[in-house]
Amino acid sequence: MVWKRLGALVMFPLQMIYLVVKAAVGLVLPAKLRDLSRESVLITGGGRGIGRQLAREFAERGARKIVLWGRTEKCLKETTEEIRQMGTECHYFICDVGNREEVYQTAKAVREKVGDITILVNNAAVVHGKSLMDSDDDALLKSQHINTLGQFWTTKAFLPRMLELQNGHIVCLNSVLALSAIPGAIDYCTSKASAFAFMESLTLGLLDCPGVSATTVLPFHTSTEMFQGMRVRFPNLFPPLKPETVARRTVEAVQLNQALLLLPWTMHALVILKSILPQAALEEIHKFSGTYTCMNTFKGRT
Repeated sequence: MVWKRLGALVMFPLQMIYLVVKAAVGLVLPAKLRDLSRESVLITGGGRGIGRQLAREFAERGARKIVLWGRTEKCLKETTEEIRQMGTECHYFICDVGNREEVYQTAKAVREKVGDITILVNNAAVVHGKSLMDSDDDALLKSQHINTLGQFWTTKAFLPRMLELQNGHIVCLNSVLALSAIPGAIDYCTSKASAFAFMESLTLGLLDCPGVSATTVLPFHTSTEMFQGMRVRFPNLFPPLKPETVARRTVEAVQLNQALLLLPWTMHALVILKSILPQAALEEIHKFSGTYTCMNTFKGRT
């Protein structure tokens, strides 16, 4: 028993070095991308914004079927028609992911009409863009129900079958605000931080589940209607991401079985700075970059 423990202590740092080197090599050499031709993809919030771009990207990369969920039928219908014109089978369902029973009922309808879902993309989200004291209680609850609890319900609805098939992937379109909150979006930042913890726990829990993986995507401010009006101090230095870029990199992360994706890559520096700098220095960074006041001009989706 003692020798076994000593062996484990010796092997552990060697294993860490091997994994770091392997990851570094993977950044340089192109890796083989997962074939999506047999995959059925469900995207929540799939009618517009990043969700619509994700549907296009999955279709372009050969996904067999695409299912869109959302609350606005007009947007869902338009996106569905566009994907069908690309030659990919596509269906849409009206569903509020913040409503647990509605999620379970709609998931059952999807299985009956479309079949098994092998890639679930939790993209649906809302933001109200107000401080705590200015926020309506119902609006605060809505953010938590859709942005966080909705992922609990959708994952519980589709993960069991993925585990049976030993084929599945859970994707969370999160936000860098899960790691670094800003004033004026307390509902969104809180819900995204909770969703990040949910995915971190889920990802670790799937380590012993063959064929089933997870990906968490943490993008910087993306130019969609949802964050319309948000302004940073140096837009040329910190330009908003394009939805097309987020969608492309997300699908690539799924194909590479990448657990965590920060966009752009410079956001890794944010994680490091938060770990080593004192709070006063972090506050000065927020003031200098304009994130301290970026929600003052927020309008949101109309």
